[in-house]
Amino acid sequence: MISKNMKVLVEKSAAISALFTEGKRMRQILGDENVFDFGIGNPNVKAPLSVNKTAMEILENMDSLAIHSYTDGAGIPSVRSAIAESLNRRFQEEYTGENIVMTTGAAGGLNVIMKVLLDEGDEVLTFAPYFGEYDAYVANAGGKLIAIEPNIPTFLPDPKKLEDAISPKTKAIIINNPNNPTGVVYGEEILQEVAEILRKKEKEIGTSIYLISDEPYRELVFDGVTVPYIPKIYGNTIVAYSFSKSLSLPGDRIGYLTIPSTVEDFQDVVYGAGVANRVLGFVNAPALQQLVVAKCCDEKSDVAFYDKNREILYNALTSYGYECAKPQGAFYLFVKALEEDDVAFVNKAKEFGILMTPSSGFRCKGYARIAYCVARETIESALPSFEKLAKAYNK
Repeated sequence: MISKNMKVLVEKSAAISALFTEGKRMRQILGDENVFDFGIGNPNVKAPLSVNKTAMEILENMDSLAIHSYTDGAGIPSVRSAIAESLNRRFQEEYTGENIVMTTGAAGGLNVIMKVLLDEGDEVLTFAPYFGEYDAYVANAGGKLIAIEPNIPTFLPDPKKLEDAISPKTKAIIINNPNNPTGVVYGEEILQEVAEILRKKEKEIGTSIYLISDEPYRELVFDGVTVPYIPKIYGNTIVAYSFSKSLSLPGDRIGYLTIPSTVEDFQDVVYGAGVANRVLGFVNAPALQQLVVAKCCDEKSDVAFYDKNREILYNALTSYGYECAKPQGAFYLFVKALEEDDVAFVNKAKEFGILMTPSSGFRCKGYARIAYCVARETIESALPSFEKLAKAYNK
């Protein structure tokens, strides 16, 4: 019999897991051409050609033993240095390889840093709506995730709510910028307010509060928007990054933690992250992918493709009467449901061949997430169905 904890996790994951099978079920009933799957954030854009080319060159020219052997828990030293140099070029930092820990994607990185920082019963704050797996990542390390109620309709952090939520048990705060599921980008001004509150509370409580910035969508921004580099705003920041979106490599599971030297207990945190990689069972980030991203870390996927998808979908849906804050980043629209129950709304949409994710899974009721990282034809073909769905409610 599985554990009680796992039963809870299975139940929580059921909605996401169902998205993988629901599309197949709907296709059998409605036909492939009549099903429009916007459920999962799986990039449709291909990885840059340089990624495959680099992988082939490594496989052809390097000793196979070096390619496939275990690496240091924190990653291959030359790879860590290459990532640090890239960040220095982009953000005018002075990192060395010691500031970088290679991980199995941002998800692996978040689990690693939670393992390093949290004692049993420690609290981690985040702003709703948020990526639902955060609950599990924090719980894996014995902590408790506290969700700060959503600030509707902007979905920007509410500094007052943050200040009220911080307690002596608060060890860290997670932010996701650009945000999944809303596509909202947290700007410089609001992040300065968040940082000021954290510094104030650190003094009041007499403890360290780490800011963990989850940034797999950092490069996916539109309309000239820039994502502030948070370590420049708050010194006690650790960044979790993934190449899943920037290079369209979600299945390759490669990313890294940036741990600036300004972080409290820097040396212990870096060493602990390498140990956590091992004891959590990752052992080390995939060796081949470490070598690949070291050479391709400045490459980008086709952001213009996502931007065009965003414009087509946003303009059409708002013309049909849907309410949605125009996303500045990532590849999601967070649309207000046409009835109070977001699950019922998403189920109604299935009658029109549309597969979306209910917002209650992101701890925010009354909305639906649409992942527009799909083929252009999927969006264009789905528009009449979105219009019919709106009309069904208008009746």
